[in-house]
Amino acid sequence: THTQSENEYAVKCVNRKELHPSDAVALQDEITALKILKDCAYIVTLHDVFEEPDSTYVILERMHGGDLIDRIIEKAHYTEADAKEVCKKLLLGVEYCHARRIANRNLKPENLLLVSKESDTDVKISDFGYGKKVLYPNSLRTQCGTEGYVAPEILSHNPSYDVKCDMWSLGVILYIVLGGYRPFRGTSDQVMKQIRYGEYEFHPRYWSHVSKDAKALISSMLVVDPDQRISATDALMSAWITADDKTLGKSDLSSNLEELRNFKAKAKLRQVVKVIIATNKLQSLGSRYRAFKDF
Repeated sequence: THTQSENEYAVKCVNRKELHPSDAVALQDEITALKILKDCAYIVTLHDVFEEPDSTYVILERMHGGDLIDRIIEKAHYTEADAKEVCKKLLLGVEYCHARRIANRNLKPENLLLVSKESDTDVKISDFGYGKKVLYPNSLRTQCGTEGYVAPEILSHNPSYDVKCDMWSLGVILYIVLGGYRPFRGTSDQVMKQIRYGEYEFHPRYWSHVSKDAKALISSMLVVDPDQRISATDALMSAWITADDKTLGKSDLSSNLEELRNFKAKAKLRQVVKVIIATNKLQSLGSRYRAFKDF
């Protein structure tokens, strides 16, 4: 909390002494991206950066409303109009990024945060840890992102890609927000194969009551060839985004909320498992170190 204004901020503290050189570069890329994007209403605002000899402090807008999926699953009633309002704001945020040649490269539900507990749709993109300025077409080479959301061009053996990778990730998010589950599921190898070939479907049980325009927009995002994939600007002009809210308000998605709750529960379980694995690895390393010292 700022002592004079009493405004609350989120602070990201990074010990640079512990950073791998590539991570140090990534930190500077993140700060550069956030500085370029600081005036966008749909991206968490960077307020300041403080440098000390060994540490960097990134001062960010504090978000009070939790993540997008948590907010949706609290609803008793959920419609396509609700989903569209959120998606439109995300598209506006991504369009702002891409107009400035910034690729986020890690769009996923956990990184989409609500400004306050009072609004269900005042959402912002919050994490630019993989954010990168695209210096020239297809200049990005790093394989990064999150399994299930990463674009197929990033998974290639010699990746060369552009800002369009974010539109794929946004397509996955829209699929989840409307259907309640991920389009690409299975083992890691299965998920990567499905992504590379664009293998997904709209299962009638969950999608029969979703409008054709919504499914058409998802399909235009989940296109394997990035050159054929829809841009954020064109997506904002799509039939679904420009549709009348009263019409979409009649498309009830409440029956998919249970699937969305299951999706969230599984995501939390995966996070717990990752923490346990990481802890066990650290303990194992500690045991080997002690054994070496004793020897």
